[in-house]
This record gives sequence, C-alpha cells and structure tokens, in this order.
Amino acid sequence: MIQSLSASLLSLLGWHLAPQVPADTKIIIIGAPHTSNWDFPMTLLALSALGLRYSWIGKHTMFKEPFGSFFKKIGGIPVDRKARSGFIDEMVRTFAERDRLVLAIAPEGTRARKDHWKAGFYQIAVQAHVNICLGYIDYPTKTIGLGPVLVPTGDILGDFNVIKAFYQDKKGKYPHKASTICLRDKEIALLQQQHQKDQSAPDKIDVE
Repeated sequence: MIQSLSASLLSLLGWHLAPQVPADTKIIIIGAPHTSNWDFPMTLLALSALGLRYSWIGKHTMFKEPFGSFFKKIGGIPVDRKARSGFIDEMVRTFAERDRLVLAIAPEGTRARKDHWKAGFYQIAVQAHVNICLGYIDYPTKTIGLGPVLVPTGDILGDFNVIKAFYQDKKGKYPHKASTICLRDKEIALLQQQHQKDQSAPDKIDVE
C-alpha cells in the first residue's frame, strides 16, 4: 500500500523512478548530488516506492522533537558530525549483527559546495565487506533511482573514478552547490593503510 502510494505521488509530481533494485541484503546506498532540502524527502519517497526497507543517516539536530521520534521510526540514525563518537565502528558492528541492512548515506554531508566528499561511507563498506549502490537524483530529467553497484576494491582512486564517471551527467537542483567527487589526501592515505591490514580485525581509523 505505502509502496504504491509513494510511486503514485512521485508520478503526480512529474518524477520518473528508475526501477533498478540491488539484490544485496546488506548494502550502502549513497545519494548524490545533494544541493537542496528537497533531496531528502524525494529520496525517502523513492526508496519507499521501490519497496526497500532502509535506514538512513541524518544530522542529529533533525531528531529533536516533535519529529525526532518519527524520523527514528522510519529508519533514521542521528549523527553528530562534530563528535568523535565511533560512529563508523558502530555501523560496522551493526552490519555484522544484522541479516539485512540497507543504509542510505549522502556522502557530501551538506548542501553547501565542498571540495571533497566525506569518506565514511567508503570506510564502512570496506570494513563491513558490503557493496555500494550509486543512488542519484537528476533534476533536469526529474529522474530519481538507483544506479550500478560498486564492489569496493581498496583502490580508492580507481573506485572514485568510477563513481565520478557515473555522476558526471547527474545534476542537482542547484548544480553550483554540488561538491567535488574526491577525497582529501589524508583520508586516501588512511584508507590505503587500512586496506593493507588484516580485514578481519581492522584498526579504528576515523576519517569523519
């Protein structure tokens, strides 16, 4: 019922839903570009229309009442970006403990333009041994959906070239606010060190 209503609402709003759904029972879905407040409700609507049971990450200030309880009920996980709270380790443990987890993350982390993406989603994928689905929203064509699935190789630069190539023709509501699809040098170095270690017992490297 909810799935059909979500799909109908998207259609009424003039949006096209790309119907591809990954087969993975554990996966990270990244969403880009993120340039508008509208991206969040549109993404939740699209995931609902695709019939996916998912969790999503949001800034902790979103979870204040009166809406906080509701956001948590629909899969929200609050994150304080200023707190070194071991969030990455927590999400890796959560993936290990659950039989199924679809985690949606906006790697830009903000609607303002930045010269890099946040590296947390990639680190979680590597440590938890899960794949990354490239979700997207394209305002010129009013299309929203899920693209190909990336299997992290540990070749960070190579993987990000694949990601960058996919998103190069996807435009946000405010294209000038889209962040550059790359990581900071120090994060690349840390991730490369991490990849060289024993994946069954990785050390904690907080790149958030």
